[in-house]
Amino acid sequence: MRVEYFEFGKINIDGQVYTHDIVIINNRLIEKREKRLSRSLKARFNHTPLTTAENIPWNCATLVVGTGMNGRLPVTEEVRARAFEMNVELIVKTTPEALSYINDKDTNLILHITC
Repeated sequence: MRVEYFEFGKINIDGQVYTHDIVIINNRLIEKREKRLSRSLKARFNHTPLTTAENIPWNCATLVVGTGMNGRLPVTEEVRARAFEMNVELIVKTTPEALSYINDKDTNLILHITC
C-alpha cells in the first residue's frame, strides 16, 4: 500500500481518498471504522474513544492505532487489556507516525483521520 498524502481530515492510499477513520487489515483491505458503538462514551472522553465494542481486527501480531494528527483519539484501558489477552502488540502513535507501519507484515492498523 502506498500513502500518497495525509493531511488533516484526508488520506490518500493507492489513489483512493478517505475522509473518515479507517481500518487496514492484512495490508490489503481498507474498511471504514465503525465507531457508533463507542459514541456513548464520547462525553466521558471528550472524544469518541476506541473501545472493544468496535470490530477491532485482532487477527495479527501487531495492532497499530493512529490517534490522529494531534493524538486526540483515546484508546480505552479495555482495548489495552484485550490486546494483552490476545497476545497482540498494541502500538499507539499519532496517525502520521502510525503510517510508517502500513506495510509491516502481520500488522493491522486503525487510523484516526479527522483530527
